[in-house]
Amino acid sequence: MIESLKFNCLHFKGHIPCTPNKLRNKVCIDCDEYKPIKKRILIIKLGAIGDVIRTTPLVVKYRELYPNCHITWVTQSPDVLPTDHVNTILKFDFISVYTLKHMKFDVAVNLDKEPEACMLLKDVDSREKYGFIWKDHHIDVATYYAEHKLITGLFDNISKQNTQHYLDEIFEICHLSFNDEPYLMNVDMGYAEKWQSLKQQASGKPVVGLNTGCGKRWTTRLWPNDYWITLIKDLIRDGYFPVLLGGEAEDENNHVLSSESGAFYPGHFSLKEFIALTSNCDLVVTQVSMMMHIVTALKVPLVLMNNIFNRHEFYLYNNGVIVEPTSGCDCYYGNTCKRERSCMHDISADMIKTEIDKLLKRS
Repeated sequence: MIESLKFNCLHFKGHIPCTPNKLRNKVCIDCDEYKPIKKRILIIKLGAIGDVIRTTPLVVKYRELYPNCHITWVTQSPDVLPTDHVNTILKFDFISVYTLKHMKFDVAVNLDKEPEACMLLKDVDSREKYGFIWKDHHIDVATYYAEHKLITGLFDNISKQNTQHYLDEIFEICHLSFNDEPYLMNVDMGYAEKWQSLKQQASGKPVVGLNTGCGKRWTTRLWPNDYWITLIKDLIRDGYFPVLLGGEAEDENNHVLSSESGAFYPGHFSLKEFIALTSNCDLVVTQVSMMMHIVTALKVPLVLMNNIFNRHEFYLYNNGVIVEPTSGCDCYYGNTCKRERSCMHDISADMIKTEIDKLLKRS
């Protein structure tokens, strides 16, 4: 019997029944659903949730190039990856690293610059390696095409001159061409159906999600509370249904904004439920890149406030707009503001409201 086992089949799960067996009692010896793996691909993207989401177009590209490929992804944010597109999702820990050291790949990609990610690419057994690798006690590039991304990360003055968006950069690093391959993301349909109640509560009004926080790392992106309140009152006046969005860190302030403006605030939830809640918005306003990537994956129109980052880095798939301070910004990738009055004060509520009107009219 063991001689007939198809260990190289896409459906093979190691030590438990495969899907064809579980659902249709198929066994290897006479199975007509056998799919031999043509390529084994490893993606190393450990980082933040938004960074993981915005790397998923690579999965789409690899599946177009190699329909029967097996994709393994190692990350610190496994919950956002869709299991129907990524065969094996590994949480970055000792067990996963130990497992990877005993596997062989055709293609291995590392798009993180942290030492542990670069070391992992160095140690993994793969015929082809792309991205960032560890060499002589420092980060290096696996191939020439990763040099641009490494250099722009090291020198602000060069980074400011960059006109490539992230997706063009990572596809180039992998020796591929980006052709509007979409984001992929895990969306819990049970939670999504639950939050369809937003539409009912809005009574036909467009639901505008307002993501009010910006995290602790880049506090220079924070938009003033009185601006949020002005925007919310204008939205309510003009027949929109504003909904405050955020995590535990934004909870207290969102309660304040709700009480002072009349915006609906449903509370804060797990990441899965937060994504599902956002999926029921007709448009989202945010100053945070993580939310930008969630919204882009959901194909929801977006108004993104930006000040400290290079706007060319962002790619919105022609479904959003970037609004920046009229006075510019002096704090490139800075977490403290050089000005007495933050440049975010120079993004007015009227500017944001105008873009909301344009996008919802267009959509």
